[in-house]
Order: sequence, then C-alpha cells, then structure tokens
Amino acid sequence: MQSEHGPSAILTVELVGGALASAGLLGVLAEGLGLGPFGLVVGAAAAAALLAALVGAGVPALGPAGRVTLARGVLVVGVTALVADPVSTPALVVLASVALLLDGVDGQVARRRNVASEFGARFDMELDAFLLLVLSWHVAGQLGSWVLLIGLARYLFVAAGVVLPWLGGELETKFSGKVVAAAQGIVLVVAASELLPLVAAQVLVGVALLALLWSFGRDVVRLWRSADTHPVRVRRGLAAVVTALAALLVLVALLTPGDIARLVPQSGLRIPFEVLVALVVAVLLPRWARLVAAWIAGVVLGLMLVLTLFDLGFSVAIARPFDPARDAVLLGNAYDFVAETSGPVVGVVVAVLATLLGVALLVGTGGAVARLARIAADHRSGALRLAGVLAVAWMVAWTLSAQLLPGVPVASRDVSIRAVDRAVAIGDGVRDQQAFEREASVDAYRDVPGDRLLTALRGRDVVIVAVESYGLSALDDPEMAGPVRAVVADGERRLGAVGYGARTGVLTSPVAGGGSWLAHATLLSGLWIDGEQRHTDLTSSSRLTLSRAFHEAGWRTVAVQPGTTGPWPEAAFFGLDRAYTHDDLGYRGPRFSWSPMPDQYLFSAFDRLERGPGAPPTMAELVLTSSHGPWAPLPRTVPWDAVGDGSVFGPEEPQQSFQSIVTTNSAEVRDDYRRSIEYTLSTLYDWAERQAVQRPDRAPVLVVLGDHQPSPVVTGPTANRDVPISIVSRDPAVLAAVDDWGWSDGLTPDPGAPAWRMDTFRDRFLDAYGPRP
Repeated sequence: MQSEHGPSAILTVELVGGALASAGLLGVLAEGLGLGPFGLVVGAAAAAALLAALVGAGVPALGPAGRVTLARGVLVVGVTALVADPVSTPALVVLASVALLLDGVDGQVARRRNVASEFGARFDMELDAFLLLVLSWHVAGQLGSWVLLIGLARYLFVAAGVVLPWLGGELETKFSGKVVAAAQGIVLVVAASELLPLVAAQVLVGVALLALLWSFGRDVVRLWRSADTHPVRVRRGLAAVVTALAALLVLVALLTPGDIARLVPQSGLRIPFEVLVALVVAVLLPRWARLVAAWIAGVVLGLMLVLTLFDLGFSVAIARPFDPARDAVLLGNAYDFVAETSGPVVGVVVAVLATLLGVALLVGTGGAVARLARIAADHRSGALRLAGVLAVAWMVAWTLSAQLLPGVPVASRDVSIRAVDRAVAIGDGVRDQQAFEREASVDAYRDVPGDRLLTALRGRDVVIVAVESYGLSALDDPEMAGPVRAVVADGERRLGAVGYGARTGVLTSPVAGGGSWLAHATLLSGLWIDGEQRHTDLTSSSRLTLSRAFHEAGWRTVAVQPGTTGPWPEAAFFGLDRAYTHDDLGYRGPRFSWSPMPDQYLFSAFDRLERGPGAPPTMAELVLTSSHGPWAPLPRTVPWDAVGDGSVFGPEEPQQSFQSIVTTNSAEVRDDYRRSIEYTLSTLYDWAERQAVQRPDRAPVLVVLGDHQPSPVVTGPTANRDVPISIVSRDPAVLAAVDDWGWSDGLTPDPGAPAWRMDTFRDRFLDAYGPRP
C-alpha cells in the first residue's frame, strides 16, 4: 500500500518516469516546432496536474495497464500544450490520434494480466474526459463555442450529481455508449486536422454532439428508473455555487489589472503567486489562526480590489493610477460631475451605491477567503497537491518570462506588488510635498516690479486659449491626422489672409486623459502640478502666475471657464479681476454631454462681456470644452449673429455618459474625438478671423495650446503627454521675440520637434516679452 508519508518506491519511479517523459516531449515540441513559453507553461501545468492526481490516488503502483495510461497522459500533455500554443496542427493531430489509439490498449493489458481495477478504469475515464475537453476547446476556435459542450458534458453531469445524487448510481455500460464516447475523440481530431471543408466539419461535429447528448440523456433516464428515491440536495448545490462565486471573486481581485489598456480576457489566464502562499498557509495554520488570517487577508484583498477599480477609472480619465493621498478630493469632483450631468438625485444614488459596493467588496472578499481557506484545510492533501501544480506552472512561467501580452506576465504577483507600491507611495507623497516646497521657493520673477513685466506686449490684448484634450496624437496619429491637419491648414490659410502669423512648438503636459486644471496651473505658475496636493499647496502660496504678472503689469485679467459650475476661490490666487463660470455666461441652450455649452457660444459671450467699445487691454484665459470627453454629441455651427443666448443650439440631443468612452466601440470613440477637435479648432480660427476683420486694432495675440492628451482609449497605452502650442499674432515683432525658441512657422509643429516641459513656459514667455530679471 502507499505510505502515509508519500508514494511508494515503485509509484515514485513511475511518476518520475512520467515527469521526465512529459518534460522530454515538451522539450521536443519547443526545439523542433517552436512551442512558445505559454504553451510550455500550460504543458507543465498539465503534467504536474497528471502526476498530482496520481499521487493522491492512494495506489502503491500503476501497474502495466496504468503505465500505458500514463503514457497516454504524457501524449495528452503534449496535446494540451499545442492547443495553448497551436504552432503545429499536424503534431497536435498525431499526438491526439496516438492517445486515442492507445485508449483500448490499457484495457486489454489489464484484462490479459488480470489486473483490472476501479482505479485503472477511473484513471482511463478521467484522462479521456480531459482529452475531449482540450480538443473541444481547440475545435471551438474553428467552429464556434458550441463545440465546448462535447468537452464539458461529463463535467456538467458530475456537477449535476452534487444536487441530484441519484445520478451517481451504477449502470451497466452499453456498447452503443462506448461507440458514441469513442466517436467524440475521433470526430474532434478529424475536425482539428482542418482537412474537411468548414460546413462538413460543422455537420460532423454537430452530429457527434447530438449523439453524445442522446447517450447522456438515455443514461439519465436509466438512472432515474433504477433509483428508489430522487432526492434534490438544494443546500449542497447552493453551497457549491457559493464556493464557486467565492473563488471567482478572489481571482477577480487577484488578476484584475489596474490599467484599462490591459483589461483584456487574456489577463485572466495567469497564475497568481498569492494563491500558492494562501493554500500552504491555510493548511499549516491552526483553525483559530487560519480564521483570523483569512479575514485579514480577505479584507486587505478587497481593499486592493476597490483601489484597482479606482485605478481603472483613473486610467481612463487621466491616464494614471489612483493615488489615495493626492486624489481623494477628486471623488468630490466625480460626484459633482454626475450630479451636474444626470441630476442631484442620481448623484446621491450613485454615491450611496458606490459606497455600498465598496463595503460589500471588503466583506465579500473577507468571507470568500475565509470560506476557501476552510475548504483547503478540510482537504489538506488536495490543497497541497493543487499548490504544487500551481507552483510548477508559476515557476516555469517566471523562468521563461512568459507573457500573454506585453507587460502582462503569466506568473502574476500583481496584488503583492501593488500593495507594496501603495505603502511606498505614502512616503513618496511626503517627499514630493517637501520637494515641491523647495521648487516653489525658487522664483526669479518674485520681486520684479509690474512696470518691468511683459513690456513688449503693452497695449495688446492677449488671449490664452486652452483646447480641451488637444494632444499631439490628433496631429500625428495616422487615423486622425489627415482630417485634423486639413482643418489646421485651412485655419492657417484663413488667418494668414487677415495678417496673422504663427509659431508652433510642443509642450509636455503633467497629465493625460483629464486633470485639465492641473495643466492650466502648470502653464501659468511655472511649477510642475501633477496632483491635487501640489495644486492645493500652489494655490495657498504667493507664487507669481502668468495671469498675475499681466495683472501687475496693468492688464485687466479674466478667465472664462464654462465647466466650473460653483464658486472658484482660486481666482484670487491667479490674479484675476474677473472669473466667469458657467452661471455667469447667460447660456440658455442644451448641454452636449459633459460640455455645458458650445465653444462658439463661449467666444460670443466673451466678446459681449469683455471686448466691447472702450475695454482696456485684457489678458484672458478661455477654456474650450466642446472637445472634452465623451466627445459626442457635437453642437452645430450657426451664424455668429444668431448665437444669442444659446437657445439656437437646441433642441437637446441624446447625451452620452463619460463611461461611454469605455463601453463604446473604440473606433467610434476615436472618430468622435477627432470630430470634436475639428469642430473646436474650426470655431477658434473662425473667431480669430472675425477679430482681425471687425476690430483689426484690437485683434488679440493668441496663445493656443492643448491642455493634455485624450484618454488612452483614444491614444493607446503608450502615447506620450505632448501637446501642441502656438503663438499667433498680426504683429511681426511679437513673433520675432520667440525666434530663438526654434518653433516652426505656422500652426503645426515640425516633425520630431523637441518638447519642453509645460512648467518651463512661464519663464520663457516672461523672458521673451520683458526684461530678464
């Protein structure tokens, strides 16, 4: 008999032989056919699972028939590896065919040697079932997911037996049942060979599936008739469902990536290192310690899942992970956004539901881990064998650096790494705040008198126009660049016809996808503002901003921010005489998803409020919002004298939520983004042309820039954070002042133009248009 301390010597030799044979076959497939890392990982996992099952079988030796079945198992390992990485259909067909041909050999050996056993029959049956599952998975990729029913039939039957125990009764095997079972493997191998036309293969496999369903249906009827009672164990079934859901929740928490670009189905086909540790710990700890550790680990895992969900949202919105220390204030902004776009009641409901979901995840994962830990402890041997299988697969994946996608390793340690990163980030936040204080203390313009600032621009209106989400991708991405560049070229032509010239360069924004106010603060302050903590520290300081410099030099300074719907106390810090928010602009038209009003209306309101007869020289920052996600619907362009109070832009069109950026087809989202940039730029050029025509003496100097790149859904996960910036003026002297910047003529930057950090712009601008301190 097998020793309580492990397999017998004979079984050990047999298992070592199986392991060496599996390793040898995988090596041949790798060297001879180019089987890749993922195929090797799956093959190693299959081999480890085969040997682990035999270790737990409780037999002293496999015997002659069992060795034949083990040889078949080695072939199935090869088939499994080739299904995971289908580098050779002929090899897959050959290995599967030999495994099927040997199916009858082990039984004959057992009968001739008189060594038939219940273990041998079970070993043979389970191996057949697994081979059918693997082959059906492969063929499903060719013919459709319905083929999986062939491979899943036995496992669904066994699962049903949990609730309907009479399905586990004994039945005499019928010859027709053997024929149907044998036909499944043959049919799947034929279909996998791809020798048949598609329709013929579908018909053949469909007939095989119908025969299999008939065979199982007949067995169910026979079992029903042979059973004296037909109990239904609902509680047992519910317990199995709860356990499955608990395992699913834990895997979701362990494997969900924090980056929307990596949220793909393949990310679920990884091996979490944390599961290996958890299985061993659950087995070794005493009951009370296991319960405490499981709940603590589960709650921590739930917290990590909540933070991961925030990471996903932030990766869509602002192309970076969520930082609890710096970004907690943004949760209030998110509530305001929902309340503004969907109503205050919806905002409250969403906030309450989000809070309940967070609590549910914490409690749910805690309970899930505790339940799974108890089950592992109750099945000590099985849990350790499972840990061994996963350890083999994880080590192979780690050794080979196996990846399903770039940056998505099969050997996962995501939660552990993110937990460490979160802890480190706390200290980083403190150090960043100290670094910011040092950076802010250095300001060459702090003590420069106002009469020495911006002397080269005296008497001119200056308008900084921030175009929402206008990143360099709009000009460089092959799918968008053609139409957008055509709009820019037309604007350059039209503005040139009324005397405007332009110089254009590239800035690197501190943010991407969102966080526009951080980019605006960076541009105006000359400090790198990439988080809310830095923004708060900035606005509570006495830093000289570009707008305050204009104010101290004698300009009237204003900002027009239609996306701001409440008080904006930061206006005083920025040195503004007047800050126009949404309610100050008198708009009576419809919203356009996030954008509260069309850009055309903003320009019209700015003219009406600040550019009337007798207005003093003005410096203004205009924030255009029509190119803010989700970029649809877009307003139509109307004659300027028809803009009025904005009601002409009605009736309201169907609105889109911000999350539609993720749920809508990416090609459609990119097209919506492109069209919004075209609309905004066209409107901007039209307005600037009107200024030169109607009031040539007051045509403003324009600083036009994008605040940040759009969401990674538009740009892809590897895009930079560069944005275009142009200085546009009818005065050649204004443009000549920046000749040494190396910017290109016109409204588009030269290919490969160097990018400046956005925080360098303030000092360069002040240097160019006034005496250097």
